[in-house]
Amino acid sequence: MTNEPKTRFRLDIAYQGTDFNGWAVQPGLRTVQGELESAIATIFRRYGAVPALIVAGRTDAGVHAVGQVAHVDLTGQQVAALLKPRGKAVVTDAATALARRINGILGPVPDIVLTAVTQAPEGFDARFSAMWRRYEYRVADSLSLRDPLQRHRTSWLPTELDVESMDAAAMSLLGLHDFASYCKPRDGSTTIRTLQGFGWRRDPDGVLVADVKADAFCHSMVRALVGGCVTVGEGKLRVEDLVTLRDERARTSAFRVMPARGLTLMQVGYPEDVGMAIRAAQTRAMRSL
Repeated sequence: MTNEPKTRFRLDIAYQGTDFNGWAVQPGLRTVQGELESAIATIFRRYGAVPALIVAGRTDAGVHAVGQVAHVDLTGQQVAALLKPRGKAVVTDAATALARRINGILGPVPDIVLTAVTQAPEGFDARFSAMWRRYEYRVADSLSLRDPLQRHRTSWLPTELDVESMDAAAMSLLGLHDFASYCKPRDGSTTIRTLQGFGWRRDPDGVLVADVKADAFCHSMVRALVGGCVTVGEGKLRVEDLVTLRDERARTSAFRVMPARGLTLMQVGYPEDVGMAIRAAQTRAMRSL
């Protein structure tokens, strides 16, 4: 029955994006969503249509995550299947069973891990209930330790970068603006975003780390913002140039979009349970300046 009530589960997900062609399913290509939905299909192959995942934010090819969030809706029959005894194990919680089953299918040394699965509160939507997303980007310059164990999540540059100028440039971009200059355009999508936090630090190993937080990000936005700051750090742009470029609202060759491997989705923020549905309705409305 199409109107059969379903139970929604929240999935917290971590993955190394190196060998994935991004989050979203693409025919013939390995993607995070594709691997997870394949595991879900294996679990529920005898119990109706395969449930699809809705994600907080799609990541591009090569981008990593430690705090990605998605949700999946299961029928009563599918939930009951999770609670069936398996061997000597007593199963009392469907969310725990779902996490164990999916992680088991993904294998002993996976590049995707479900870090938690919980029954979602009323009104929760992984995409539309989200209030913000936070990313980190790692850059190793000539002053940084070149750690080969971190090569899959760090961009390396041969020059010394001025982290103070980069931090000042990042701070100047905060607020509600049209970030068309820092986004790859998509038909029907707005480029208006609220950049809630953006700053740079140099860690003890010398690696420069950008912390970027916004209500949402358009395509390539974080990597373009980082590229603008790196160009300032190299002395090729002034701090104030990034605001000037932003306000022109046009794609530019004044800075480069940084490689995907340095970027990690760290966290997705949600309101208290009572505000989930309200936030989802607000987010569905088109942004405007």
